[in-house]
Amino acid sequence: MKEGEKERGGEGEKKPRRRLVRRHTDLEVYQRPFAAAMRLFELSRKFPPEERYSLTDQCRRSSRSVSANVSEAWRKRRYPAAFVAKLSDAEGEAAETQTWIQFAVSCGYLEAEVGRPLYSEYDEIIAMLVHMITHPDDWTL
Repeated sequence: MKEGEKERGGEGEKKPRRRLVRRHTDLEVYQRPFAAAMRLFELSRKFPPEERYSLTDQCRRSSRSVSANVSEAWRKRRYPAAFVAKLSDAEGEAAETQTWIQFAVSCGYLEAEVGRPLYSEYDEIIAMLVHMITHPDDWTL
């Protein structure tokens, strides 16, 4: 058996051990959208001033909401329905952020080579959220 794995149910199957999570900031599903939001924040500094109260604010708000909703979900994990609801909100905010990235690229405020990996990062974040939503028992108390 490899380090970090444990045997499951005598079937010979191995299941990876999850890292100990003490707080929401330990979760990869929190860390990755936080980092992506910070990246988008830095990129949005170069958006034109006339976009300050529209595209710039919307990008920043939705991207930050992903991590914020994960934080709330983590604190509500005693209640599976509330946990899933907050994760669903995070998923929606991640998809909204992708839309704003598309607008930024289409408007010429972001190069496609810069927007594409950021958009793909949100695809991966959404996949992580969907996995948690469809397997809440792995996370709830």
